[in-house]
Amino acid sequence: MGRALRTDVGDYVYHVLNRANARSTLFKKKSDYELFEKVLEEAKQKVEAKEKVDMRILSYTIMPNHWHLVLYPKNDGDLSKFVSWLTLTHTQRWHAEHHTIGHGHLYQGRYKSFLCEDDAHFIQLVRYVERNPLRANLVKKAEDWQWGSVWRREKGTPKQKKLLSVWPVPTPRGYATLLNEPQSKQEVDSLRRAITRGNPYGSDVWTERTIKEFNLETTVTPRGRPKKGS
Repeated sequence: MGRALRTDVGDYVYHVLNRANARSTLFKKKSDYELFEKVLEEAKQKVEAKEKVDMRILSYTIMPNHWHLVLYPKNDGDLSKFVSWLTLTHTQRWHAEHHTIGHGHLYQGRYKSFLCEDDAHFIQLVRYVERNPLRANLVKKAEDWQWGSVWRREKGTPKQKKLLSVWPVPTPRGYATLLNEPQSKQEVDSLRRAITRGNPYGSDVWTERTIKEFNLETTVTPRGRPKKGS
């Protein structure tokens, strides 16, 4: 089965995901979540010692055995530098914290990513990411999950909020209410296919143009893709 080749171009929105090796529990206690967020904050400004990548972090959620990031790199190559530094540094510090240095891989492998159109599909994507703890019944309201962008926006300190960048599209009116409403099965299924196969997520026209522009291989057909503005 074909899948989209990894792209790494600036000024495109990306969803990025990585899971713990064997889907084991990666974040067991508060300090585990805090450690990842600290590394995430460092990764936003520092990559490979002297090289800096000013990455725009639009949304994120840390789950017990995986994490989601919605990123908006400015330059070609920034995505790989950012995520590679993040995962490597987090792996090293996690093993040091848990006294497991030399005990094998922390993550299941390379991160997964896909491009997302900066229109209504972007809102669908961030809803999916920020609803994750609610969908998993970890909290009663999305904003109650401390380890993600919703909590930072709604309850974080001014310093904590600086981690997040402005979205490329306007925030929908009543987004906080919308976030706690169930997302359609069609949207969830379409996003999960994009995660699994690495295919671009957007309108038919945008998706077809993006596939051609970056010479991507894809098995996803336009059928069932949510319409723009849905």
